[in-house]
Amino acid sequence: MPKQKKIPMRTCIACREEKPKKEMLRIVRSASGEISLDFSGKLPGRGAYICDSEACIKKLRKYRLLHKTFSQEVDESVYQAIEEEFLRAK
Repeated sequence: MPKQKKIPMRTCIACREEKPKKEMLRIVRSASGEISLDFSGKLPGRGAYICDSEACIKKLRKYRLLHKTFSQEVDESVYQAIEEEFLRAK
């Protein structure tokens, strides 16, 4: 009997729901401190996961969740860029 492959699960930083990694968006902070959406899921740096839903993207900005996740000041323009990138990808 073949061994079943384990599906990696990740928790959304906005709604705290656990979902398969493939269904989620990754936000990454590079070594230089730059924060961006990582569509490939392979960029180096500290990653945080968020549901692929507009509600969670809005919550990200409203509660300034990247401040807490990455323990650093995050400029409003970063939240705006993530929101625009997300909407463009839809």
